[in-house]
Amino acid sequence: MLAGCTTTPEPQQEEPKAGPVFYPPLPNPPRIQFLTTFSGAADLKPAEKSELATFVLGKETQKDQELTKPYGVALHDGKLYVADTRGNGYAIFDLKENIFRAVGGLKKPINITFDAKGNKYITDTVLDQVIVFDPGDNRIKAFGETGKMKPGDVAILGNKLFVTDLKNHQIQVLDKTSGEFLYAIGSPGSAEGQLIYPTNIAVGPDGNLYVSDTGNFRIEIFSPEGRFIRKLGEIGTALGKFARPKGISVDRDGRIYVVDAAFQNVQIFDSEGKLLMFFAEPGNGPGQLYLPTDIYIDYDNVAYFQPYAEPGFKLEYVILVSNQFGPNKVNVYGFGKMQGMDYQ
Repeated sequence: MLAGCTTTPEPQQEEPKAGPVFYPPLPNPPRIQFLTTFSGAADLKPAEKSELATFVLGKETQKDQELTKPYGVALHDGKLYVADTRGNGYAIFDLKENIFRAVGGLKKPINITFDAKGNKYITDTVLDQVIVFDPGDNRIKAFGETGKMKPGDVAILGNKLFVTDLKNHQIQVLDKTSGEFLYAIGSPGSAEGQLIYPTNIAVGPDGNLYVSDTGNFRIEIFSPEGRFIRKLGEIGTALGKFARPKGISVDRDGRIYVVDAAFQNVQIFDSEGKLLMFFAEPGNGPGQLYLPTDIYIDYDNVAYFQPYAEPGFKLEYVILVSNQFGPNKVNVYGFGKMQGMDYQ
């Protein structure tokens, strides 16, 4: 099990660590490697402009091309999407074309979720709506009314949207096409099946809903119909406990990844809730976190990140973790195995 942090010190600027950052560290067989970070256009490392192009077009300032205070992250079709709470929209890092651009028109976007057609469902806690953009980044519809709910995150199953509601401390289930309210999951409180400030939500390979019950310092698992299944974790500073659980994701093997914004690390549990390991720690250095919020696991875009991995470390999937502060806004980690090492 990895050494980690159970306190929340103010992150300090640190000298970059020499060599690759692995979890657990070498000489143990590593499972996760910190690969790179994306904070602005410069991280795409596009081809150098010619002197003539620079003269004609001028130099874009770094400030105009940086994330401000991100929360939600997602990968889709070779593009990294980041909901920027102070950027009034979402940023797009096009990994195919090495282009950075931003889409505006929002107030306080929090999380971003894709459906099978490439439509984006973005929660906005000022507009109190779930806003839908098509694959071309055109706004096509919005669900919700001011004052009725405060949407934090969205999960999609079939023709239903499962929206965490920070105002009413429950999950609002909406029709994906019309936005019609169908039913609610949970109610305010601390008993099993109740919620206090549910922030993030994910769908597991078992088809169940995994909810960060932030105000109750735990993860709660529900069936899509709303039946409470079990809970994971409780308040505390020991391993396997939580202080401020937020981002949550579940990989194809049922491992549960939970971001803790207070501990500033990511804990990994098996499908039964047993702690397997955790990675990262507070700071501004490579692989470190500073008020992390969201986590996203992706299997489809691994090829874009394999070149960042240490030779011999074969990636199975990538893990994105967003940070609201510090120089590293979106950290990218790779889950895999080092060739020639024994993982039994």
